[in-house]
This record gives sequence, structure tokens and C-alpha cells, in this order.
Amino acid sequence: MKADDTSLPTFAHRQLACTVLLFPMASRVGRIREVAAKMLDKTTDRHAEHYRRQVTDAMKANFTRLGLAEAEQAAQLEAFWSAAHGEMVRQSYTYQNSGDAA
Repeated sequence: MKADDTSLPTFAHRQLACTVLLFPMASRVGRIREVAAKMLDKTTDRHAEHYRRQVTDAMKANFTRLGLAEAEQAAQLEAFWSAAHGEMVRQSYTYQNSGDAA
């Protein structure tokens, strides 16, 4: 065998398929807490809806850039907003009851 032999498996070029594994959006606790706090700071439903649309659009753009399928994008968004809603409830409850402890 010669040193420049390109028939060796090491030198054979093969296109390998890859799969993008996304860290679950519902597990991004810091981001969920941040978004929930900002949602609670909005003074009107219109402002809250606008912020929600901004966050959703940014996440969708990121998902598309990563090549995530539409169905997976929808599932990730639904899980994220569900977790954010739960966090908003938790933060509201904590805020309301913080005055009782003092």
C-alpha cells in the first residue's frame, strides 16, 4: 500500500447525517423566570401580547436557523409558554404573600 492511497477508509469522504438536539425550552429556568417577570411588569394586555409575540418570533427564528421541524417548533413553544405561565403564577403568589411574612 502506498502512503498516498486514497482508497483507505480514513480518506473516503462520506456525507454523514446529523441531528440537532435542542435543550428543551421548558427546562430553561432562567429564561422562563426572566420572561415571566417581564410579562408581569407589563401594564396592559396589549403590551403583554406584544412582548409575547416578540419572544415567540425570536425563538421561531432561532429554531428555523437550527433547522428544527415545524412540529417540533410548535411543541417547544407550547412547552415554554406553559412553563412561563406557571412561573408567572408562582411569582404572583410569592409577591402577594411576601407582605404577610413581614
